[in-house]
Amino acid sequence: MLRNSLILGLVAVFALALFTIFSEYKTPETLNRTAQYYNENEVSQVGAANVVTAVVVTYRGLDTLGEVTVLFLTASVIGFILRRKKKGEPVVKADKGSEILSTASRILFPGSIILGVYVFVNGHLTPGGGFQGGAVIGTAILLIALANPEFAVSRKVLHWLESLSGVTYVIIGLLGIFLAAGFLDNRILPLGDFGHLLSAGAIPIIYSMIGIKVGAELSGIITDINQTKTNLS
Repeated sequence: MLRNSLILGLVAVFALALFTIFSEYKTPETLNRTAQYYNENEVSQVGAANVVTAVVVTYRGLDTLGEVTVLFLTASVIGFILRRKKKGEPVVKADKGSEILSTASRILFPGSIILGVYVFVNGHLTPGGGFQGGAVIGTAILLIALANPEFAVSRKVLHWLESLSGVTYVIIGLLGIFLAAGFLDNRILPLGDFGHLLSAGAIPIIYSMIGIKVGAELSGIITDINQTKTNLS
């Protein structure tokens, strides 16, 4: 009884706090000083048509590097836990998915991969980017895994993709210190023509590396979970 009363009291306090915040919230009608600076100077400094991309990849590049690192650590921990297997443990083949799901996966998989690549390659021009494109690629792998429980992407291939993309990302960031104005400064390459694919300096390359890395990490997680589920079936 006491426990339920405490839980109810905490929920009530939390609800009151949220009500106070939202009741007094007013939508800002003007940009704050930082946002205004980005909005006014992004085209000349970064050259990306997508202002969000300019902020995420350059002005806030260290934070993005931290996010990629967190995802890498998460994938590593999940892989370490799921790959633990006792000696002599039998492997039981799982039943295949339905024919409808199997056919749909074969049809949608190529297009999903192409869409994921398109999203992170064009991240500096349209809404999207490395994380979103990598998530689309991971979803394509998940679809195949659902249709075929025995499906598995080579861990060696995923490891090399993840490692090479991550190292390249950091190297590009370090080049910004020596060839431009700071870490992950995209002006190590010419800004190009605004609004074109080959523009915004090194941003398309940076986002491509992020997309490949995120896609490889999510695919690795899905593969580990799928194989563990198959072994336990």
